[in-house]
Amino acid sequence: MVLKGYPRISETFISNEILLLERLGFTVRIVSMRQPREDFNHASVDRIRAEVVYLPEYILPALGRLLAANWRTLCAHPRGWLRAAGLMLRHFIESPKSATIKHLLQAGLVCQQALRPGEAPHLHAHFAHSPTSVAVFAGLMSGAPVSFTGHAKDVWTQNPARLAEKIGRAAFVLTCTMANVSYLKKLSPNGTPVFGVYHGIDLTLFDGQGARPAAGPPYRLLSVARLTAKKGLDTVLEALAILAGQGLDFTYDLVGAGEDREELAGLAARLGLAERVRFHGALPHEKVLDLYRSAHAFVLGCRVLPNGDRDGVPNVVVEAMAMGVPVAATDVSALPELARNEETGLTCPPNQPAALAGNIARLLTEAGLAERLTGAARAAVVQDFDNAANTRRLAAIFARYAGSPPGLFAAGINL
Repeated sequence: MVLKGYPRISETFISNEILLLERLGFTVRIVSMRQPREDFNHASVDRIRAEVVYLPEYILPALGRLLAANWRTLCAHPRGWLRAAGLMLRHFIESPKSATIKHLLQAGLVCQQALRPGEAPHLHAHFAHSPTSVAVFAGLMSGAPVSFTGHAKDVWTQNPARLAEKIGRAAFVLTCTMANVSYLKKLSPNGTPVFGVYHGIDLTLFDGQGARPAAGPPYRLLSVARLTAKKGLDTVLEALAILAGQGLDFTYDLVGAGEDREELAGLAARLGLAERVRFHGALPHEKVLDLYRSAHAFVLGCRVLPNGDRDGVPNVVVEAMAMGVPVAATDVSALPELARNEETGLTCPPNQPAALAGNIARLLTEAGLAERLTGAARAAVVQDFDNAANTRRLAAIFARYAGSPPGLFAAGINL
């Protein structure tokens, strides 16, 4: 399994998937394109048994190692390596980027360090951009079948022709929203199977049990998100400023890290919210759970950026609904696949702080509304976003294309 980085605090859905696949009998070897950048992990990562092979992130410091590995791969698989080199050269001519060369060299190293003699491996990449590029090159070199999971930015900001080529070279494609399924099927040049499987969450962890906060002010509002433009956190802050101007008594917990941290802090200060907003940075699940339990409402203002970047169904929305927290969000991209207006949450168009403020106020003050929405939301999460059930679906797909591990049928997997 080729990943951009491992482990990553924001990609729990991947580590949970690996853990559950291992429990179903699959042997997973992780290839990470860079070293971890955070100094803590979610507890689930410690239960994963998979070996991890780290690739060099930069060419020059590891040039000797990369060239030696590619020479060995060339000697072992001359036709495959030359096919991969030819594809790399065409891509480089079309769009001269050093990353294209790096991905070829990394793939040669994958063949030496992650693919072992006597095995019949299947290469699966998470994210359709650079991890899939490495997997495709390694697959061409070694002859191993390749597949990938497309998520959000990697799907919607990538050159459609390049993405279509990757789909055409894949044994199958996975993706995490039905909106993505529709788009990827349209790009498929040869009918490559495209399967939609939601990430899901651990419903034993996000169980919604425990006391909810007492109704009434002071209200506690919560967002969990990377501090980046597509999350629409500036819209959230502007909505909160409207509510503050109306005299609503609240505090706002914002969990997450990202490049917009200082900009958002400055905006909060300009809007007069500095005393109400708490920037927590990235937190492990255990601490986020405490914030869910104490929140009166969860808020997110997702938008589509000019370059096409967008969210799918953010896992944090799934988590909030599983925990019984009413959700006010926007109706962009795949969010309505879970956050259905007046049914499982309250939604409005993006970039409309007044509309978002109105929905937050309704969740906090309209009698019976939050209880009705949270009951339906929890039921929707249980039906479609149980990661154990969804990983069994993944297991069936992998078994069909990559071979069934011993004990899979005993685990109740329907192929």
